[in-house]
This record gives sequence, C-alpha cells and structure tokens, in this order.
Amino acid sequence: MGARTERRADLVVIGAGIAGLTAALSAVDAGLDVVVLNKGQRWNPGDAEHPTSTFYAQGGIAVVDPAIGDDSIDLHVTDTLNAGAGLTDPTSTRPILTDGWPAVSQLVDRGAHFDTDAQGRFLRTREGGHSVRRIIHAGGDATGARVQQALGEAAGHAGLTVLDDTWASDVLVHDGEVVGAAYVTAGVPGVAWAPTVLLATGGVGHVYAATTNPAGATGDGIALALRAGAAVADLEFVQFHPTMLFVPGARGRRTLVSEAVRGEGGRLVDVNGQSVTAGVHPLGDLAPRDVVARAVAAAMERTGADCVHLDITGVADFADRFPTVTAGVRASGLDVTGGYLPVVPGAHYLCGGVATDGDGRTDVPGLLAAGETARTGLHGANRLASNSLLEGLVMGRRSAVEAAARVGRRVVEVDVPESGAARVCDRTALQDAMSHDVALDRDAGGLESVAALLDGSPLRPRTDLRSAEDAALTLTARAIVAAALHREESRGCHQRADHPATSADPVSRQFVLDGDRLVAARERAVPTS
Repeated sequence: MGARTERRADLVVIGAGIAGLTAALSAVDAGLDVVVLNKGQRWNPGDAEHPTSTFYAQGGIAVVDPAIGDDSIDLHVTDTLNAGAGLTDPTSTRPILTDGWPAVSQLVDRGAHFDTDAQGRFLRTREGGHSVRRIIHAGGDATGARVQQALGEAAGHAGLTVLDDTWASDVLVHDGEVVGAAYVTAGVPGVAWAPTVLLATGGVGHVYAATTNPAGATGDGIALALRAGAAVADLEFVQFHPTMLFVPGARGRRTLVSEAVRGEGGRLVDVNGQSVTAGVHPLGDLAPRDVVARAVAAAMERTGADCVHLDITGVADFADRFPTVTAGVRASGLDVTGGYLPVVPGAHYLCGGVATDGDGRTDVPGLLAAGETARTGLHGANRLASNSLLEGLVMGRRSAVEAAARVGRRVVEVDVPESGAARVCDRTALQDAMSHDVALDRDAGGLESVAALLDGSPLRPRTDLRSAEDAALTLTARAIVAAALHREESRGCHQRADHPATSADPVSRQFVLDGDRLVAARERAVPTS
C-alpha cells in the first residue's frame, strides 16, 4: 500500500444507504463536517448493480399518516410486537414508529417522490403482519431505488465528503473511546480522525449461498463493531423472505418478489396448486414472514418440489404495478406472462445487530450504529415488513443529533494499525455450511459442525476488499452460530429442531469478542409492554 492519507471530520459515516446518508445529510444540516466511506461505486442510477440494500427495497415504508383515521401508532406498535415474536422491545419501538411521519416528510423535502392518488395522497399497500394498508411506495415496487436516488442526489449537493470505492478496515479507539476510522481507497490507506463514527453498513446476506441482498452485504459493520469492543445482540435472528425468485443452481443475489404482490392479490400455491398457508395462520399468505417462509419450506418438503409458486393471475396490471419484479424475472430468463412465479425462501434481513440505545449509541463511546447493522429492539425475533426503511430514516436522524452533541471532543491521534490478520473461511464453504445448518432449521449437531469449520479457519491478512469481506463474513458467521447455539428455544426466525418450544421468558443476549473468542456478555429480559 502507498503512503497514508489523513483527514479530519466531526462525523465519519461508514455506509451510504438510507441510514448512512440520512445521518450524513442531517449532520451537515446541523453544521457538522462529515466524511462518508462508501464501499461501492459512486452513485449512478443507471448502474446494473448497486451496493446498498436500500436500492433493492421493493415494498415501501410502513408509516402512520396522522390524517388517516383507520390507522394509529398504537396499531402499528401492536403489529410490530406481534411480528417480533416476543423479542420486540416496546420501549424502543413506540418512539421509532412515532418519529416515522416527520422522518418521511423530511425525506420528501429531500426529493423523494411517492406514488399518490388523484387527490395527491400517498397510495398505500398492505404486507404480511400489517392490520391495515399503511405501506407507502414509489414507482410501484421501486421504492428503494427512488429513495436511494433522492438521497444520493441530495448528498451530491450537500457539501459532503464522500469517498467511493472505499472500505473501512478498523474503527480507531483510544482509552475506550472512538477517535476515527481507518480505510483503504484504491489500495491507498487512509484515516479520518473524528470523535464519532457511525456504522451503517447494512446486512449479512452473503453469509448464505443465496440472498436478496447486494454483493456488499458481508457483515462489515458487525465485524468492525466487534473488533472495536462493542457488543452485538440477537444475531441468530436472520429473516428469510418467503418469496425469493427460484433459479436452479443460482448463487449470490437473487431477485426478491415483493410481499406487496401478495398484498395486491397474489397467492402462494404448491406444485399441485394447493394453498401453501391454508390452516397455518389466520392471516394466510400475509402472515408474518417467519410463518410464511416455514410454510413454504414445509410445502416443498411435502411435495418433494424445489420450489412453490406465486400465482399472480389475480394481480391487475402486474407488470405496471411491479416493474422491478418484472425486470428481475425477465433478467433471470423467466417470464411473468404465465401467471406463476417459482419462489423459495431466501436470506433477507438481519433482525439483530450491533447493540444500541434509542439514539444509536453503542457501549463504546463515540461509536454509533443505525439501519440493518444495528439492533435497536424494533425488529425482535422477526421484522415486520417495511419497518426497515422507516428505522433507517429515524435512526439516521437521531444519530446525527448524537454526533452533533459530541462535536469538539478531544481526538487523540493514535498509531494506526496495519490491516491485521483475521480468521478467513473459504467463502463458498462458509456459505454452503451456513445454508445447510444455520438457515430455517437448526440443531446443536449442525451448529457445532459449522462452528468447528469457522473457528478452525486459518489466519490471513486483510490486504484488499475481497479478503476484508471474507474476514467480515467469517467473524459475522461465527457470531451468528454462537448466538444460535446459546438460544435453546424456537422463536421467530430462529427455529431449533432440538428445542422446538418457545421460552416463556424472552431474553435478548449480547456477545462480545474476547481475544479470538465470541463470548456471551449480558442477558436482558425484554419487557412485554
């Protein structure tokens, strides 16, 4: 690597999705000097692939409009708690949902355009677990793309310093407090000295062989937080979306078929044409995602088929209402005109993450986390559909407020370490093992086998982006497995064949990195109201 570059800022944001850019823009509005480290390429809406999960979000944003009489914060909270299978924390959930409308209003002010009716009111759809139609959307099923575009364009005019094609190697800490972040751009190491660093790196989908997530979802924020001394919580809860497009033999990112398709009349049927969810849940195909995903898996096992089908014959003007799904289906060599889409469950969303409070603070002073990489308590053991973009908006704004409160704190310029060696498992072997033993169904034998594979991985230097991502995947997968082994019950996204019962006492469990070991640090009973 070449000579190190240095810069100074009030806030370093690692990640350029909805949480990261909302935080960065809000911080700039408050007068802060902000540096954004973007692992992906410079924002270009015409690119074939995009680095953020935000871009690929289809359904929309779940938010209560105060002017609509058939919905309320109380009802949204109830739906969220029900979906969270006893692990959603009501004390953090209500404030986040309450702040949703002001956050969406600010997003509109920043240039986002949502679909509206003739009177200019937001059009709304319904997704799994929701009692009413409360999900606003843009471009049909292109909500994430439209949101990313609005934020990307706003960032381009806001005076932000955005370092594209840049991966963060370490959060720098002195005497237990953050002093900046080390990074690499085009092979050249750099450091941004700052009193506050925000992790907004998205999810962990690529610890599995097939996922709805973009290629950059490699658990970077989880790994950075653990190496900096922060705790992670509830990582065993990885949500599998019930309807990922099935393409035989495909790996990596696959097309998501939005839950809103079922909200608009789509039906899940097995290869014999029988309903997948009949008799499983009162909400049928619009039950919470963990319920529907397991019903899909059960139908596949029952029939011996490789997939089930989403019957879209009852969805009016499908290609116009769902242009993103239609394009993804066609790009996969399939067609929507037959009326039946082959689908399977796919790794989709991390419900746990870096443990934070309601303002984005971790237990390392100056280290914040927001968006999918954070665990606020909102998602519990299973995320309610379309609460994710809402959380990113709200917690991005709150993180900016916390960063503003830390402006002017003394920053000690420590020795910047070289990107050190870390355990690295072969990516294909890791993904296959996680997909086989740490997906919808788990047991002690399978979990222990994967733990042995990961814990025995060789130490290798993090010299470039690929090796850094492989190291992050390995550490993140180890943390998921450790959490899954400790949770000897079945709840939400986490199902143990050897422990099928659900404990009467829901507990959130934190883990930290102690040397090379992941150890359980704290347990906290989750309040019920």
